[in-house]
Parts: sequence; structure tokens; C-alpha cells
Amino acid sequence: MTAHIATDGRSNLIGSAWMVAAMAGFAVEDAFIKLASQSLPVAQILVMFGLGGALVFALLARRRGERLLSADVLSRPMKIRAGFEIGGRLFYTLAIALTPLSSTTVILQATPLVVVAGAALVFGERVGWRRWTAIVVGLIGVLIILQPGADSFSVLSLLAVFGMLGFAGRDLASRAAPAALSARVLGVYGFLSIVIAGVLYAPIEGQPFRWPEGVAVLALAGATLAGVAAYQSLMTAMRTGEVSAVTPFRYTRLLFGVGLGLVVFGETLTPATLLGSGLIVLSGLFILWRGQGVTGRR
Repeated sequence: MTAHIATDGRSNLIGSAWMVAAMAGFAVEDAFIKLASQSLPVAQILVMFGLGGALVFALLARRRGERLLSADVLSRPMKIRAGFEIGGRLFYTLAIALTPLSSTTVILQATPLVVVAGAALVFGERVGWRRWTAIVVGLIGVLIILQPGADSFSVLSLLAVFGMLGFAGRDLASRAAPAALSARVLGVYGFLSIVIAGVLYAPIEGQPFRWPEGVAVLALAGATLAGVAAYQSLMTAMRTGEVSAVTPFRYTRLLFGVGLGLVVFGETLTPATLLGSGLIVLSGLFILWRGQGVTGRR
């Protein structure tokens, strides 16, 4: 996969602003999904959330006269993107439902490290040894949070790791998606992938779908609206600036997600989580500094 997108300082700034907006929207979406998971099966949440988001994006695309079906939709990058979207969404939604929102959000912050590494390997963007070192340090932060081998280790925490890897692959594939496909069309197929994830997981979960009521209805509606806005912002960000310059702003999701976990769900942060998240954030900030510094400083 190759991608050639002209970028400059202004494009990187605009792309970064879109990324911050996307992270705020995704954090709100996560909180609503966790709320809905208290009364609905995860598979049902995925199906209803995916259908709602796909419908909204389809209406937005048609309003602008954009075609929903074309040869570009069946391109190789789009198929790869759909596969990563299905895996990422399924595992991450399970993580939201079964583990604390704050720790799930923190683990997700390793996504920029994987994306920057992937940008170097797949798109040929320059990533020098200093940024590679920062990537390794950030991944060590993830291990500190997970604490494999410790008595407090939970295999459920790996759900967030698998979700993070799926999202990183999706974002890289979005970079290589045909330019003719707008963010709205990408949104349609991204949310349809979520429906597929729900359908595939339903027989595994083994819980019958039930009619949502009260809080669950409001939570699903809120998650859909926040998700659509965030998804649109994310796709715009990934197509505006350089991957290595824009993706570090994903770390703002840490502030939004952890804040909602602490305030709304009464969660607490362990010393290991604080240390690990600190390493992840510092690594991301260093990558950002190296990426936007003087020419040649990579």
C-alpha cells in the first residue's frame, strides 16, 4: 500500500485539531457504550450502534451526492480496513464492557506508537532511532499497566490490547484508502463493519437480544451521535496531516476517557496505571516533538 499526500505545517496543525475533536467524541462514545452494556448484550450493542452510525453516514453522503457503491469500495485497502475495524471494534467494546473505562482508555493510547511504526514500515515515512526508542518505551508502559505475571494480572486486560492493534491497522488502511472515497463513505463501511462484528460475536456470547428501554436507548443514541462526529473527525485528521505528526494528539483521549471513568463510573487509578500511562504519554510527546521539530531532526 502506498500513499502520497502533500502536507505542510498548516495541514499538520489542522489535522491535529481534528484529532483532538475526534478523541473527545470517542471518549464520550465509550462512556455511553459502557452505560448501555449494563443492560444489553455486547453483540446487540455492536449491531444497533453500527446500524445507527451507518445510517447517519449514508444520509450525510447521499445529501452531498456521493456514491455509496463503487469499485473503490472493493479495493484491497478497504478490505484490509474492514478486517481491522471488525477485530478492533469487537475487542475494544468487550474491554469497555468488562474492564474499567480508565484502564481501557490508557491502553488504547499505545495506538499512536503502533501507527507511527506502521507509517515507517508501510508508507516509508522517516522515523529515526530516537523515535523508535520512544515507541519501545511507550510499549514498556503498556506492559507496566498490564503487569503480566503479577497476581493482579487479568487476561481481560488483553482485550484492550487487541482492540488497540485493530484500530492502528484500521487507521493505516484509512491512509491508503482510495482518495475518491470521502470520510462519510468510509464512515458507512466502518460502521457496517461494526454490525458484522456484532453478528459474528452473537453466537459466541449466546445471549438473546432484548428490547432496549430507558437509559439504554439514550445511551445508544448518544453513542451513535458521538461516534459519528468522532469518526468523521478522525478520518479527516488522518487525511489532512502527516501520520507521524497528527497521531500523537490521540493522547488527548487519555484526559477525556480517564476523566469520564473517574467522575461517571467512580473508578480509581493504580500506581502501575499512572506510571505506565506516563511513559506512554511522554513517548508520544517526544515523537511529536521530533516529528515537528527542525528539518532533519527525526
